Amino acid sequence: MESLLQSYRRDRRKLLDFILSSAPIHQGPTSSAPTANISDSDLDVLSADYVLDCLNSGGVVDISKATKRYYEELARPVLIHSQLGNTYFLSSDTELSGSPPRRLPPQIHVNQSTNHTSSSSENIAISRDDHVLKHTATTSTPLKPVENVNFYSLGLPILNTVVEGLSDDDLRESAYEIMLASIIFSGVQVYAVQDRKKEKSSKFRSGFKGKTDKANLQSQSSGRHSELLDTFRVQMQISEAMDLCMRQKLMQFATRKLCDQIDIPQISLGLLNSIFKSDFVHEKSFIQWKNRQANILEEVLYFFVNLKTAERLTIKSSLAKIRNTKEWDFIMPPSERAEVLLPMKEIASKLASVPGRFGIHDETCYWTTGYHLNIRIYENLLFGLFDVLDEGQLIEEADEILMLIKMTWSSLGITQSIHNVLHGWVLFQQFVVTDEATLLDYAILEVHQVLSIKNIDEKEEQYMNSLVCSRVVNGKEIKLSLVEAVFFSMSIWCDNKLLDYHLHFSKKLDNFKTVMNLAIAVGFVTSSEGGGIKLTKTNGADEVAAKKLETYIKKSIEAAFSRVAATIDLESKLERTHPLALLANELRLIANRELTVFCPILSHWCPEAGMISAMQLNQLYGERLKPFLKEVTCLSEDVKLVLPAADMFDHELTHLYSSVCKDHGSVHHFDQAFEHYEIGEISRPIILDWVIAQHGRILEWTGRAYDLEDWEPLSSQQRQAISVVEVFRIVEETVDQFFGLNLPMDITHLQALLSIIFHSLDTYLQKVISELVDKSYLFPPAPSLTRYKEMVIPITKKKLVESTPLDEKMNHKLNELTISKLCVRLNTLQYLRKQMGTLEDGIRKSWVLVRPSANQRWTNEESLENLEASSMMSSESIDELFATTFNIIRDIATDAINKICDFTGTKVVFWDLRDSFLFRLYRGNVEDARLDRFLPHFDSVLDRICDLIDDAVRDLVVLSICQAALEAFVWVLLDGGPSRAFSDSDIPMMEDDLNMLKDLFVADGEGLPRSLVQKKADFAEQILHLFALQTGTVIQMLMTASEHISTGLDSRKHGRLCLGDAQTLVRVLCHKKDREASKFLKRQYQLPMSSEYEDCTWKDKDNSSLKNPLISDLIKRSASFHWTEKGQSSFQSLKKKLQEATSEIRW
Repeated sequence: MESLLQSYRRDRRKLLDFILSSAPIHQGPTSSAPTANISDSDLDVLSADYVLDCLNSGGVVDISKATKRYYEELARPVLIHSQLGNTYFLSSDTELSGSPPRRLPPQIHVNQSTNHTSSSSENIAISRDDHVLKHTATTSTPLKPVENVNFYSLGLPILNTVVEGLSDDDLRESAYEIMLASIIFSGVQVYAVQDRKKEKSSKFRSGFKGKTDKANLQSQSSGRHSELLDTFRVQMQISEAMDLCMRQKLMQFATRKLCDQIDIPQISLGLLNSIFKSDFVHEKSFIQWKNRQANILEEVLYFFVNLKTAERLTIKSSLAKIRNTKEWDFIMPPSERAEVLLPMKEIASKLASVPGRFGIHDETCYWTTGYHLNIRIYENLLFGLFDVLDEGQLIEEADEILMLIKMTWSSLGITQSIHNVLHGWVLFQQFVVTDEATLLDYAILEVHQVLSIKNIDEKEEQYMNSLVCSRVVNGKEIKLSLVEAVFFSMSIWCDNKLLDYHLHFSKKLDNFKTVMNLAIAVGFVTSSEGGGIKLTKTNGADEVAAKKLETYIKKSIEAAFSRVAATIDLESKLERTHPLALLANELRLIANRELTVFCPILSHWCPEAGMISAMQLNQLYGERLKPFLKEVTCLSEDVKLVLPAADMFDHELTHLYSSVCKDHGSVHHFDQAFEHYEIGEISRPIILDWVIAQHGRILEWTGRAYDLEDWEPLSSQQRQAISVVEVFRIVEETVDQFFGLNLPMDITHLQALLSIIFHSLDTYLQKVISELVDKSYLFPPAPSLTRYKEMVIPITKKKLVESTPLDEKMNHKLNELTISKLCVRLNTLQYLRKQMGTLEDGIRKSWVLVRPSANQRWTNEESLENLEASSMMSSESIDELFATTFNIIRDIATDAINKICDFTGTKVVFWDLRDSFLFRLYRGNVEDARLDRFLPHFDSVLDRICDLIDDAVRDLVVLSICQAALEAFVWVLLDGGPSRAFSDSDIPMMEDDLNMLKDLFVADGEGLPRSLVQKKADFAEQILHLFALQTGTVIQMLMTASEHISTGLDSRKHGRLCLGDAQTLVRVLCHKKDREASKFLKRQYQLPMSSEYEDCTWKDKDNSSLKNPLISDLIKRSASFHWTEKGQSSFQSLKKKLQEATSEIRW
């Protein structure tokens, strides 16, 4: 089956053949003319790009050039045709190539003049128009680093062979060889058989986690060591063939060597003596390996300090022969190579026998003379513990491999303390590269192990101090021991990060405390008296830590402020808002991070961290805000944006500053250095001016909404008028704007707001009430009082005196006040009452969130107790202010509802049902005009009202109609006119009708409560009881009432008719169908007979006739049986007449 690559090549050949079939072709240098014959050409080695370029340009395709172009393209990465040309395909397999380098490339040291603070760089831009490269020179100013040092360098002495090629890869490969040799020479058996089947497993897991059981775990320790070495080989990126070769040769070398201790020169010399070019697959690999061994020997032996000149020349000569590829690899037999290596072996043996400087067990001279190489090699071994696929994690076998690495200690001059400090340093470096927080925790543990060693051996301490590192800081060189160098580098890195912790830890909050712990542990880099730099130890609670942390806080806030301020102008243009408002909002986020994230951690070592950060932010923003505040005169749009943002920022700073007091359980007052921005003092008058301006606007809109009202319900669900919705919309909009100012306020501002709300709603309520008509216009005029007399012979009726009818304007107003519109008014008032509660709750909740001014928040003169007492008094004042304002509005609304309900009931009965009920009930005789004939009119009216009215006020309206209907019933009995006279036989029917009327409103328990209806019907029942009495009894009661009038003991109260009232008793006698009553009224009051009058009230409800001057005083009263002020004077004349009539009867 054809492979994909073969298919691709076949298709490529076909396409090129098709393209070249019609193109002019130049076969080669010997051909003088173009030809189309391409049969002899190998299409697989022709450049397709070259062919296409020739065709596009119209040129001749030169086969030789196409072939040359093809081979040139093979030597370069395959580029994608992008504008930048920076995307390409890799020729190698990235998975097989391993991970990229873990460490930074070495820095290129460039000598720069100190007088130049900027450097120019040249950028290349491509013009699309002419495809010509244009060079544009731009000048950029580099950021000045915190310290002019490399954080990742310990300052070890440089390698003398670094220029000739002792690279990081060389150190890594050498580190593996030394580890392998140390294990073999320690007597550990490792497999070296080439055909041994190894189980290759790359199980890499995170951290120092528990290890899983392996299915094929071998019981022999040698097998386990081989597995660990195989794993570590992969970690160190050593090929399997190279590893196999090294194991074989080192095991052979170990069998020949008598001594147990091995050093680096012996390992290199032994390998050079036993490994040949034939052991390598590629010659290039052998040459690289051989040169690396030569470089190692040169570094250790040639540059040995106390070496004699002759010995140095011998070593130089031997190394030159080793590096000579032709001579060493091809000409020299093994015996001659052994002779070349022999002088170096003798020198190495001589140096190995030199006792160590400090007398430490297993110490050699290489510990001190080659420590710069030893430490680098040991670092590479420790770096091998990190997973090559995930460099932030340690491999699963890290603990076991670390035990194998420790076998190199005697060869590399490593002690437990040096191991701890280097292990911590490697973990720290890996944390910096990968940002894996667990590694930093492990690094701190190693640092603490170094610091916790109290009784360190004096010899070891001297040895560690001899491992000198050199650092150049701010142009001055300082000498450090290895431990100090590690701590110094860690401190420099921590210092650099903590000087701008807002930048480095805002998204990595967990790392902040860990880095702080590391900085405290390793110490702080400080300036010495002579201007130099030194590493100062601290316990975290001394003056050194306090000053350093204060510097961290101030510098970090300054850096964060600078970053925000640098972009704020551009952002303000994009968001179309004021720069100071955006700046305050961004700084408030910084202050909040200080309060919630950084200060709780910093306060462990610096309790005043919150105060320091608050004062620093306050100062930085205040420098920009104060000029703006001086220009504030009114509540402009910019002021609305800047002042709230500045006040919220000031409020956040207050919390940040006072957090120190809360954390320490005491109340500290603000220091004078912390100055508030006086937002409250500036905003106080302009807010009041704004509220005053809103007052006129709200009243204008309220009046306009009312004038446009037609008193139609919004919908079947929303039965209120649209005007009240509009009024509340205006009020709520004003409230939202008021609290939306987001400025500090006091009770004066609240009082001003509630005042305009009160005036707005009160104005609306007064307008609603003002359209009502006086209820007295609804009552029909009382007819003339007559005595009942039946005439057998009709007589000519006397003409009745007509009263002045209602004017057209009043009549129009009454007709406009229809039942539906009155119901909408009631619904509107009920909606207003309900919305009042919602409005009050909303304002209360918003007021709770209002920030007081800075002076109210905290003053130097007030104690905590005074602040609490002031807060309670302010709360009481606010509650009283709310209660006064809203309760008055509620009372006005309730009074308006009662008035409209009372008006509605009276209008329904005495105006709308006047002709169909009032003027027809019992007219002529009772039996023919019973109540049941008129109840359907009440039913229809009540059904309509119940459909229109809100449930909350329904019972009030129905009760008002019930009361009006009972008053109308009494009106028929007492003021029914000449056409109504009642005999004793009519009383039972009238009582039944009254019960029928009460049952109508009780509605089988679904209407009004029976007890309430009964209470309202008591007076009507009592009037019926008077009609049931004997005429003589009623006359006697009238005489008694007259005596009470003469003695001032009138039973009438406040002008209301009562049972014992003379007015009531006279009317009862006028409407009794009784001869004795007629004679009494004729003799005492000269009342005319009812037959002499024509009762026209049912014909013209606006006309009335008042015949008798005496009786005219009786009917000048309200239909609700209350006397008016004018009626009081009329009643005085009536008393005189009644007293005279009583005297005549007695006489």
